Amino acid sequence: MDIDIELYRREIRVSSEPRVQLSAIDIAPDHPQRTIVFIHGYGGQATQWQYQLCDFSVQNRVIALDLRGHGRSDKPAGPYHMAQIQTDLENALDVLGVAGKFVLVGHSFGGAVAAEYAAAHPNRIEKLVLIATTGEFHLNPLYRFLLRLPVSVLRLLAPIVRDWLSAPPHVMHAWYHTTVLPWNGWSLFRSLTVPTLTIRGSRDLVFDHALFEETSQAIPLAEDVNVGSSGHMVMLERREAVNRAISCSLDERRQSWRDESSSETSARAALVKKRPWLSHYKDNIPFTVAIPQVPLHQLLRSSDRRFPRKTAIIFEGRRISYRRLNQEVNRFANALLALGIVKGDRVMLLLPNLPQIVIGFFGTLKAGAVVVFTLPSTEPEELIRQAGDAGARVVVTLPQFEEVARQAKDQPNTPIQHIIFTSATDYLPLMKRLGVRFSRAKRSEHSLKQPLSDGMHHFDRLLAPQSKLTPEVDVRPGDLASIQYTGGTTAAPKGVMLSHRNLVANALQTRHWIPDAKEGCERFLCAIPISHSYGMTTALNVPIALGATLILKARFEVTDILETIKRYHPTIFPGVPQMYVAIKDKPGVRKYGVSSIRACISGSAPLPMEVQEAFEKLTRGRLVEGYGLTEASPVTHANPLNGLRKVGSIGIPLPSTEARVVGLRHGAKDVPTGQIGELAVRGPQVMLGYWNDPEATDAVLRADGWLLTGDVAQADEEGYVRIIARKADMWYPNKPDQPAFPRDVEEVLFEVPQVKEAAVVAIAGQPIAFVIAKRERPTSQALIAYCKRRLPPELVPRVVIFLDEFPRTFIGKVLRRELAKVFEQTRSDT
Repeated sequence: MDIDIELYRREIRVSSEPRVQLSAIDIAPDHPQRTIVFIHGYGGQATQWQYQLCDFSVQNRVIALDLRGHGRSDKPAGPYHMAQIQTDLENALDVLGVAGKFVLVGHSFGGAVAAEYAAAHPNRIEKLVLIATTGEFHLNPLYRFLLRLPVSVLRLLAPIVRDWLSAPPHVMHAWYHTTVLPWNGWSLFRSLTVPTLTIRGSRDLVFDHALFEETSQAIPLAEDVNVGSSGHMVMLERREAVNRAISCSLDERRQSWRDESSSETSARAALVKKRPWLSHYKDNIPFTVAIPQVPLHQLLRSSDRRFPRKTAIIFEGRRISYRRLNQEVNRFANALLALGIVKGDRVMLLLPNLPQIVIGFFGTLKAGAVVVFTLPSTEPEELIRQAGDAGARVVVTLPQFEEVARQAKDQPNTPIQHIIFTSATDYLPLMKRLGVRFSRAKRSEHSLKQPLSDGMHHFDRLLAPQSKLTPEVDVRPGDLASIQYTGGTTAAPKGVMLSHRNLVANALQTRHWIPDAKEGCERFLCAIPISHSYGMTTALNVPIALGATLILKARFEVTDILETIKRYHPTIFPGVPQMYVAIKDKPGVRKYGVSSIRACISGSAPLPMEVQEAFEKLTRGRLVEGYGLTEASPVTHANPLNGLRKVGSIGIPLPSTEARVVGLRHGAKDVPTGQIGELAVRGPQVMLGYWNDPEATDAVLRADGWLLTGDVAQADEEGYVRIIARKADMWYPNKPDQPAFPRDVEEVLFEVPQVKEAAVVAIAGQPIAFVIAKRERPTSQALIAYCKRRLPPELVPRVVIFLDEFPRTFIGKVLRRELAKVFEQTRSDT
């Protein structure tokens, strides 16, 4: 699986006088099997190990250094002799915390550097791997002639060779004359006592390939592998053969293809025994994911660097490239700084899925501020409460929310100082924008009702004069990135604090769950609200990490969605069950070309089996159910896309995620497999805590990192989890160890033909039923009588209340706390 190795780059100081920093790529998954350090050759750089870093980082910590003067390391005037290079290497390993034995791999003259280190520190080396390395480095006559020229002349040639040499002329000249040319390693090779593997090709055009054969002969008991036809850059040209040779050499206990026992398989078997769900990881999905120590907006910068001309956003026909998107994000970040926003300030985004929500999200993060997301469907009173609770200094919103935004700003002691108004028309294609302008009704819909007052701004006018360059703000992985309010189905919404590391981790965990997703090639249909935690990860952060195209839809209307699918051919579609139901039930759906969709992860509500089967038959793609909660960024579980899927199950934990089912009373001890308890999860995506609510945090987040989800669940022997109910919805009608759940009563009510929907809420320990009837409404007495025949007395509803519709979240979840209010209102009225 491809990963952007640049996300894992860090700077290491190896000298204070003079100050010299080396650049290193350091990828470390949880519980690595070993550490492998890669050293490039003369004129090379760390990224030349890209294929080895991607391959070996699944199970190992891998480190690739840019040597002094090379790549992105400092390039002082000197010194560049071997003793200094060895000191740099020793200091770098010390700063990186490489303890114990490790594997040291060197290419070309990097092999000479590695051999010198191995000879001086044999007790530190598990294995020495020398690729295209010889005991002396005599360049061909042309290269020797060029390197005899003065540095001033070499600088004139620099533009010609910059694509294949990663060091400037003064470094190339100094390295060659002080280190490369004088070095002779034949006697050093004969003195090596560490296990050594040599790898060579047969068509080296830089050095005499006959010398490579002498290398393996000079080193006592060295293994020698000839990968066949290859030039000097063996690890790039024959990457699979090189990786296979290194793997086989490290796996010494495996004698042949018949012998399955190895250090790697033994370690994996031990982990699978502890976490049985890992046996269902297919398609090279890693057990753990190395989390880069970068802020979240580095994912956008990464995609801009790799795919600058790739379309990042499609919105109603308007295309925005990754380069343009990153520039707009920088403008927004600089605009916030110009308004006086400082690191840690909160910026509320009250927007549907428009380009501005993407720009506002990453721009806020680049400014060092904190994004406060709230759903546009939130009630005005709750919006105002959340803005005050979060201490938002800026609100970014649309004219349709003008009234509530002004009310929030006018509240006594409000922290809100600025409101930035934008419009859905700002990023429309020209003709559509003109259509709005010349339509009085549409123009009114997208226009402010009152003139701007102090502290109010137009989005486009605010950004226009700002710099396109990234602002210089120090943002750390552990810094707070977002305050995301919970759905509030059972209690008032709480602000969940998510760090940059939380969100980077969950984006990469979810990305690895789609193993065949190709970097820079996918198209995501983004209809799930980005302002919801599930949408933020699956419809924003994951596609940005992939360098994918985001096809933004401000609202879900099935015909419009199908027309969008027909025109843009999305490949990945994160959504909720109601979306998939609407698409599969649309008459003539096949004519829209839905077969472009290869993968869907359904979240936020249970996925009915018949919906899954019908949608997969329609698209020929894969639709799986997942699970998450805002407190975990949010995704923790999903059924495998290409592995075992279990009906009614939320699946298994994602990479780097642990799960257990603990007792309902105290949440301390695990319950036996198959028994009901509370689901607990642990992983790098778990929140920092609740905003301004340490008591609520302590109630669910343990000191050892375990998060009590509040969901009652069962886990089977393979680690697949089934959600029973919310813990807040259960009650104890009789014995303290025998809880009752709403579904115990709801399933009986659903047996009555006249019942369309039912929801049960326990109030003061008594079950109260709320029913939406079909055309023929039954009486409450008839329903209670039926329940008396089917249920024990303590579960029979005390009251049945008929409603035309249930209060719901945007994804259709019933707001049970609102139903409790309906009961209280009904009781007070009677």
